[in-house]
Amino acid sequence: MPGGAPGGAHGGGCACGDCPHGAREGHRRAVAAFLRRRDEFAAGQGLPAAVAHSASASRQWVSEELAESAGLVAERGRAEGRAWLAGLWRRTTAAVWAAVVLLLLGQSLTAVGAGWTAARTAGLAAALAVAGVLTAASWFHRAKGGALAPVIGDDHRLSTSRTVAAAWVLLVAYSVLVLAVRLTAASRHEERDALVAGLELVRGAGLVTVLAVVCGIAVLVRRVVGLRVLGQRLQKVRADRPRAADLLTDDAGRGTFADIQYVVISGVALLFAAVRLARRPDQLPDLPWGLAVVVLVSAMTYLAGKYAEGGRPVILSVVRSREAGDLDGPIRTGDDIEIRGAGFVPPGAQGADRLARMVVRVGTVHVHVPLVPVPGGFSNPTDTLLTVPVPADVEPGRVEVQVVTAAGAETNRYAVDVTE
Repeated sequence: MPGGAPGGAHGGGCACGDCPHGAREGHRRAVAAFLRRRDEFAAGQGLPAAVAHSASASRQWVSEELAESAGLVAERGRAEGRAWLAGLWRRTTAAVWAAVVLLLLGQSLTAVGAGWTAARTAGLAAALAVAGVLTAASWFHRAKGGALAPVIGDDHRLSTSRTVAAAWVLLVAYSVLVLAVRLTAASRHEERDALVAGLELVRGAGLVTVLAVVCGIAVLVRRVVGLRVLGQRLQKVRADRPRAADLLTDDAGRGTFADIQYVVISGVALLFAAVRLARRPDQLPDLPWGLAVVVLVSAMTYLAGKYAEGGRPVILSVVRSREAGDLDGPIRTGDDIEIRGAGFVPPGAQGADRLARMVVRVGTVHVHVPLVPVPGGFSNPTDTLLTVPVPADVEPGRVEVQVVTAAGAETNRYAVDVTE
């Protein structure tokens, strides 16, 4: 290692870009250690003799050990996310200039036989200008994702609405630059008049309409999501880092119809507009109204999906937990209770560090939901069922039970009777 550093100097938390024990390796090791420990506890191994005799004591000890280990995994995951995001600007810059090179190659191949034209020069010059702006933006936002910083949402995921809107903005900006370069190089009065006429609204009405709608939806979706989160009608948890799959999936990584159709239809329309620009570089891409209406319907579907997703967590019932051989009876202090409902685990909060943050209020006492490991996961907590003990500090009588999820959302209050 440089400077003769000992092997232990670069532990799992190191974020050196060229270090084999960097942030990614540290996260991988922490995850492997956590999974190994969870499976050991699920098999009944690793329990100290002091708590092995008591089911409740052993469950609490296991839960605390797993929560501590999960916290380390989350810390290493955030470190990996920061290191990955800091290096993203280089990859985005390389991708931008690779696109410029591909454009140059494509123009060179299509110019064989037809000859090099002023439109090809304008297209290449506009691409160089756009690439320069994106490179500068990547540098100034290099700690926040480079050129992708504007399309990364507040939850640290790629925003579908912002990405689609940014793609249309780039296409329109590139088209206008092509016309501007051609107008600058035009020498004849008739050619200049034709280029100016190419910017008239009658030719680009479909494109302008689509641009206005997708940009408006990008702004509106952010407002809608923010208000729904504040109103506890939508639960959002922060991701470690953005991923390309965020464009097509929800926070839990499941593919969503609204996002997929919006990205696919917008991508097809963008490709059509790019082809129209290549064929008619003397005017804005004249997006046919039929295709423009299809994009607008897709955008409205996406917006409706944003309004429909989520929901506030709710408690439906609370019952006394009963194991085989137990007698039926009322809820007493020290008993386990099952809280049945929906929405206890928000999308994207399936990790142990998130599950360990769940709290149940029993009267005035806050009870952390214990993690109960099973091979491959956890049996408690789940999205529809929580099991917690009734603490001894709870006074007998009618008390209210309320769940606080990892996203900070609170359920309704459910009254139960606790006897001595």
